[in-house]
Amino acid sequence: MSSKAVYSHRNPMLKKRDDFEDMLEERRNSSDLRYALRCYTPVLYQGVTPCKASMLKTMVLQSDQLHYVINQVSKETGRANDDITEEASAILEEMAQRLQLSTVRFFAFTLSKVFKTLFRSICVNEEGIQRLQQAIQEHPVVLLPSHRSYMDFLLMSYILYTYDLALPVIAAGMDFMGMKIVGEMLRMSGAFFIRRSFGGDRLYWAVFSEYVKTMLRNGFAPVEFFLEGTRSRTSKSLTPKLGLLNIVMDPFLKGEVFDVSLVPVSISYERILEEVLYARELLGVPKPKESTSGLFKARKVLSEDYGSIHVYFGQPVSLRSLAQGKVNRCQFSLMPRHIPKRPNEEIHNFVNDSAYRLVRTQEENMVLKPWVLLASLLLQNHHQNQAVGQIPGIALDELTEQTVWLRDVSRQYGAFLHWPDQMAPSEVVSSSLSLHQGLVRISGGRVQLALKQGKQAGPKKPHSTVAPEEELLSQAVIVLSCASYRNQALHVFLRPALLACGIHIASSNKKQEVFNSFSFLRNMFFNEFILCPGATVQDFEEACYLLAKTGALHVSQQEVLVTEKGQRTLAYLTSMLDPFLQGYQVVCRFLCEEAPENLTEKQFIPALRKFVINLLLAGRLRYTEVLSSDLQKNCLAALLRLGAVRKIKGAEQETLKVNQVMVNSLEDTLGGKLPTQKAVGARL
Repeated sequence: MSSKAVYSHRNPMLKKRDDFEDMLEERRNSSDLRYALRCYTPVLYQGVTPCKASMLKTMVLQSDQLHYVINQVSKETGRANDDITEEASAILEEMAQRLQLSTVRFFAFTLSKVFKTLFRSICVNEEGIQRLQQAIQEHPVVLLPSHRSYMDFLLMSYILYTYDLALPVIAAGMDFMGMKIVGEMLRMSGAFFIRRSFGGDRLYWAVFSEYVKTMLRNGFAPVEFFLEGTRSRTSKSLTPKLGLLNIVMDPFLKGEVFDVSLVPVSISYERILEEVLYARELLGVPKPKESTSGLFKARKVLSEDYGSIHVYFGQPVSLRSLAQGKVNRCQFSLMPRHIPKRPNEEIHNFVNDSAYRLVRTQEENMVLKPWVLLASLLLQNHHQNQAVGQIPGIALDELTEQTVWLRDVSRQYGAFLHWPDQMAPSEVVSSSLSLHQGLVRISGGRVQLALKQGKQAGPKKPHSTVAPEEELLSQAVIVLSCASYRNQALHVFLRPALLACGIHIASSNKKQEVFNSFSFLRNMFFNEFILCPGATVQDFEEACYLLAKTGALHVSQQEVLVTEKGQRTLAYLTSMLDPFLQGYQVVCRFLCEEAPENLTEKQFIPALRKFVINLLLAGRLRYTEVLSSDLQKNCLAALLRLGAVRKIKGAEQETLKVNQVMVNSLEDTLGGKLPTQKAVGARL
């Protein structure tokens, strides 16, 4: 199979999309019990016989790789082999899935009831299902869904069961094991549980990796995991984690399987169940512990409308095609396959590059709803009104006109936009506002964010007032919830927006100067967005192409000039990135002016949050989004990567050492002053 679905940058304005089918339509018109109990006979890889969980465990415990690691641990620790083997068996018992069709049928029945109540439709691209069905028969398959909700892995299994496809074995965090009955039911539906971190536990890593590779080598079932590692609280794609991807690529690289099909899956929610929960987590409120009682308490969500879901199964990507010309597999013939080997630089770069491009494919296939455009416009309007002290909100007619304009721009940029063309734009806007009425309010024909006053804790007292900090955090929940929807479209506008900001901070309109500024910003935001390694020139050319194609820029060999028509577009694009620019500036200012001398990474977020709250309350900071711990962590990661901040090992814990000259220079450049420190990158 070709890997073009991942590697080639097609003209985004000429992209063909598959058609969708609402799989809930049939469920609304037929018996859920009959559906759950129907004949389920999925086709497996090369017709293999389904493997029982006990047989799979035996194969893992008898593997050469695990025996090798057990012997090594025995030599290093002096423990008996039998003791270590017993420990490996216990790890496997804690980890392994125990798929039972009766439990799967129970979930099929229950989820049908739940999904029909929560969602108007669950739309799936049938061509993608057909491609997946073919891929499962030919090669071992790895499913790579995006991760924006707890619903994701339940939804994936529900869809595969509905279309009579082999149910996946799913990598899940140990958190779910605390849910007692529900945790065990998830295990019996295909989930296998892994620790969040293994530290230096070689035995655990060996058991885990051999378990996954045994399933993959034998094609017993598709393996499913989230490339991002955890749910995105911001609806932006997260930097991919490479551990599991390294493991599933290993059997191919060692010649144990002919090929592996990697299938990116994009799950798009019109309204996210956890939107308020996520916003609070970003503000420092601890995540509630997963529990069965918590699940029952959450059943009140069944009374609300969460719109539609679109699930897009992408083109299966052949690992063989992906590796061609990039990896020399002969190196794996130099030593026995069962001896674990840390990936060398060539393998690491290949896996890393593949991971970024697979996540980028997930982004490209995300289906955007009209509310995503509305949220972006409402946030920008809110910030502009705050800055100049205007009347809050925007007239409904004006909002509709701006949304139609942004719809057309996003389509020209290749957005996968689900806009009901049979409806008048005013109806589309009204319907979206109604679905998200918890985040917006309409008064006197004007639309604004629903920034309510914070609630007092405990019984109300006469003449009591809400503390300014509490009110600010209450409003931040609404702003961050709204920003999470705007973020769904960031990948569409990101490269043009980086170019628009690059034009703003460049010292002239010369193309090389603009490219230098673009390169600086791209490097600065590498931890914030999905920007493929080594693709700076490619991204710059794509941004120039899109803005020139839509008449916003005139690009020649020497210059980049903004046209009169392009003023509106560039104003929108720069405003979209403004919260991130200002957020990074604030972090730089904090590190240079307010950070204590022995600041640890653990103290960083709470101390920075207090600094940001004071700036917001004093009216010296416009963007509430700067309170997001996600933005703050990404900025620190960027500064560490660039060498502007270093970790210094102390007697008890690591502290952060700030290079004030470099951090001040970065802050100045982000603020639009003449760049004093250029990002290292290729010349045009």
